Amino acid sequence: MQYDFLSHDPALDDPLPAVDRARLLTQLRAYVPADTIVDETEAMRPFECDGLTVYRCLPLVVVLPHTVEQAQSVLRICHAEGVPVVTRGAGTGLSAGALPCANGVLLVLTRLNRILEIDNERRLARVEPGVRNIAISEAVAAFDLYYAPDPSSQLACSIGGNIGENAGGVHCLKYGLTVNNVLALKVLTIEGELLELGGPGLESPGFDLVSLLIGSEGMLGVVVEITVKLLVRPPSTQTMMVSFDDVAAAADTVANIISAGVIPAGLEMMDNLTICAVEEFIAVGYPTDAAALLLVEMDGEEQDVLEQLNQCAEIARETGATAIHVAESEAERARLWRGRKSAFPALARLKPDYYCIDGTIPRSAIAEVLAYIKDAGDRAGFQVANVFHAGDGNLHPLIIFDSNVEGIIPRVEDLAGLIMEKCVAVGGTITGEHGVGREKINQMAAQFGDAEIAQFMRVKEALDPQKLLNPGKNIPTLRRCQEYRSIMSSRAEPAAAGASGGLS
Repeated sequence: MQYDFLSHDPALDDPLPAVDRARLLTQLRAYVPADTIVDETEAMRPFECDGLTVYRCLPLVVVLPHTVEQAQSVLRICHAEGVPVVTRGAGTGLSAGALPCANGVLLVLTRLNRILEIDNERRLARVEPGVRNIAISEAVAAFDLYYAPDPSSQLACSIGGNIGENAGGVHCLKYGLTVNNVLALKVLTIEGELLELGGPGLESPGFDLVSLLIGSEGMLGVVVEITVKLLVRPPSTQTMMVSFDDVAAAADTVANIISAGVIPAGLEMMDNLTICAVEEFIAVGYPTDAAALLLVEMDGEEQDVLEQLNQCAEIARETGATAIHVAESEAERARLWRGRKSAFPALARLKPDYYCIDGTIPRSAIAEVLAYIKDAGDRAGFQVANVFHAGDGNLHPLIIFDSNVEGIIPRVEDLAGLIMEKCVAVGGTITGEHGVGREKINQMAAQFGDAEIAQFMRVKEALDPQKLLNPGKNIPTLRRCQEYRSIMSSRAEPAAAGASGGLS
């Protein structure tokens, strides 16, 4: 069932503390400009959810600071008053990680959007968290440099949000996730203290707190500056589209390419439902009669690129590819990738809502898990589209539904939970780049035992003793873990239409 965010948060042991809203607003107005505070109900509506719109909640107040000092003031006030704080970037996240707290402040960092420094000799840039992902590459293009992580939402998503969720993207197979491309952070604690972590070098003494903060979903601190490393654009890039009349053959091709020792810059997979939705949406030239297609991209020295692309093509033929096409121009290459990055909005046109899952599995298990998803979706009465980073096994099944149908959200949650549990069962994990947030908090109990959950809690308490930063996300209570494991053990099949095994 949907969570009741207005009174008691089920991910916490105790009810969230009561907050005197009038007193809080008086305190905020004394320390931050009036134009940073949004407190009227309708004006706060755009901030009530992130990209996972099935969960919504209005905060007590929204604050959009212009400066780091203003953000510090907000945190100091909230710490002194015991007020929860949820940090938000552009709101493109898909795990309800930026869902507001009903009795807390939503701290929105989109106005901290300056590129502070570009050092083309050391190949790094210092940016504020509100800078859009793609804006970094645009700013350094004159130096023939770019920032590698490229989520599908890179036109809109902020680098601060990428830090919170450890975002990846199409090219993470070769160039890594956000954590592999960040050198240093400046972070505010809940007390408003400024910490400087990491540095411009490849190594720093002490604990690797940069890696700890990346992917921590705003639960340990508020990131206010990021130093990213930049890469030189490769001299040659080629993209190949490979079609299949069998989904399993496409999945096997992915595993065979990687096992052959070839690491593409990008290796993406789409099923027929996604292919047709994209073609109807923007007509990029995908074969609508294909059961699945792969986009394979190679970059590097021209001769190496050609050799590896030929090797991949041969592997695909041996596995059963029905058509292989190499983009003949940069414009065509861009068009093929535009289709991939338009998949989510294309699928959103099929029904009013979708619920995007983010499990990661061994490449050898892709065919098995895709078959399971199809069967589970059919049993539960839902279409499920698949478009994902096949090269590193990062699945993105989209359950397509209409939230106006009474009682449908618990059924969607149940199906999503079953799929994530299957990912864990085959040796994978419940998230690859979207984070846990609110969406996957139950399935943390499938991924980890009580000892690991308790250790996560200790880390949280060490940096945020009052548990004010993004409460009720990411780490479930041990009680909640035990309850969910009991549900897991009581069923082994997808819930039938109308049934619900979720926690309320």
